[in-house]
Amino acid sequence: MALTTNKTVLRWFEDMVNLVKPDRVVWIDGSDEQRDALRAEACKTGEIEKLNQELLPGCYLHRTAVNDVARVEHRTFICSETQDEAGPTNNWMAPGEAYKMLYDIARDSYKGRTMYVIPYSMGPVGSPFSKVGVELTDSIYVVLNMLIMTRVGKSVMDFLGDSDDWVRCLHCKCDIDEEKRYICHFPQDNTIISVNSGYGGNVLLGKKCFALRIASYQGWKEGWQAEHMLILGIENPQGEIHYICAAFPSACGKTNLAMLIPPEGYLKKGYKVWCVGDDIAWIRKGPDGRLYAINPENGFFGVAPGTNEKSNYNALASTRKGTIFTNVAHNLDNNTVWWEGLDNNPPENAIDWKGNPWNGKTSSEKGANPNSRFTSPAVNCPCISSEFENPAGVPITAFVFGGRRAKLAPLVYQSRSWNHGVFVGAVMASETTAAAAGAVGVVRRDPMAMLPFCGYNMGDYWQHWIDIGAGLDPAKAPKVFNVNWFRKDDEGNFCWPGFGDNLRVLDWIISRCEGKVDAQETPIGYVPFAEDINIEGIEDKIDIDTLRSILDVDKSLWKTESDGIAEFFAKFGDRLPEALKQELETLKENLE
Repeated sequence: MALTTNKTVLRWFEDMVNLVKPDRVVWIDGSDEQRDALRAEACKTGEIEKLNQELLPGCYLHRTAVNDVARVEHRTFICSETQDEAGPTNNWMAPGEAYKMLYDIARDSYKGRTMYVIPYSMGPVGSPFSKVGVELTDSIYVVLNMLIMTRVGKSVMDFLGDSDDWVRCLHCKCDIDEEKRYICHFPQDNTIISVNSGYGGNVLLGKKCFALRIASYQGWKEGWQAEHMLILGIENPQGEIHYICAAFPSACGKTNLAMLIPPEGYLKKGYKVWCVGDDIAWIRKGPDGRLYAINPENGFFGVAPGTNEKSNYNALASTRKGTIFTNVAHNLDNNTVWWEGLDNNPPENAIDWKGNPWNGKTSSEKGANPNSRFTSPAVNCPCISSEFENPAGVPITAFVFGGRRAKLAPLVYQSRSWNHGVFVGAVMASETTAAAAGAVGVVRRDPMAMLPFCGYNMGDYWQHWIDIGAGLDPAKAPKVFNVNWFRKDDEGNFCWPGFGDNLRVLDWIISRCEGKVDAQETPIGYVPFAEDINIEGIEDKIDIDTLRSILDVDKSLWKTESDGIAEFFAKFGDRLPEALKQELETLKENLE
């Protein structure tokens, strides 16, 4: 029974049914009864396993195929009319060629299977920020994850009405063949097609595929932004809350910052931190001329390994009920889950992520895949913001960019202007760690942490940022900052304590936005006076001289960096905004 009379939805649905030929069709209505029935069915077929319902109520375990455990960037394509529209940082395929290839792979692939039709909203249903998608899938695992990650059901279709402004999402498991695995985006058609994968990042099509790649293109055309950013609120002892949007490449502590617990001294004074989102922000200008952000997602799709009570108490607490765990170890003694970095007590009687018997005390193999995941409802998070469902979003005080640099970037600096802030985001980079394949210490540029997620030419994306700023009253525009928690001393030790103590830097950022503290002008922007960063209570971890050293701007290192920036910018040819060329020239002049 279709949940809509929308002609554009029904026409596309019929076309896809005729292509993939399912044995039966089920429309997902978002009800508890239907979800419980789907869970029971998936347990029966072995697609998921029910965990200890006393210790982990509503929690289940799933294993993907061993060849299907992560996003596949080399098989992810932007299928715009021309290669120039996709730009030099995306894989491109001509739309006609892509549709033919994908339809040939998908044809008849649902024979003997059920098609699940998922009408979903990115953002609170009915919000002026929100957008609708419809995902077709032959995987109950996908349905159960989408029920956590998005708002699903008839209310979504009622909100859509007769509009054609919705995203078409087709997922076909096919044979999970990695040689025929493709995740293709057609920004000009509002369409996403994913074949031959069952892994969340490739098949939960509301996530990076819609919420970033397609939405970034929509935002460009419609005058708003879709950004790979966390959103957090910092409440001071007077009860005032400032909201910050922050972008970091992977392995830079994004989720930890989104769910930060204030250090003891701040807690005692009455500071609180609220999580609005851990991954994606949709941003629009509000009626008062300020920028507002929502988190379009309804859950967290987090990396399990390394998540524990100490590293991220709030993330771990979010997983205690209603969660789907993917590719973690299964502790058979108490029917719960385990992963590396959870605690120092690995189970001896367990099944590893590949489905093999595993003894954590003696095995040299990992129990959980390094990219194993938890999908948890955002409402579970102890620090979830009361504004999480606010359809108007939250007002943004500051944008923060960051990366992992051992010697170059200071602990924190502020841009001189909006356009300089766009430049700071555009040149974001991290040095590779041992965790990444290849050489250690190689600089990888990841502008605004959007390199794998921008659905159109990145030169146009930067220009869009510049245009957004031009439309703002400078007094109301968010200030732009860069942070680097990863400065090292000559012995290779981290100088800044990080984790909860990062609030001390955010505190300075808010003080700057309020005009309460001064800063020193340097060739790269405004840097704090060391005395203005509160290190009370952590003098055993960092002293004022070390703090001064990590606020230092080394001109010779920045000269080398400016050459690297020029080389990166050259990729974009005449698509590089004039304003960014000027900012690079200004940097070079300042360094002389």
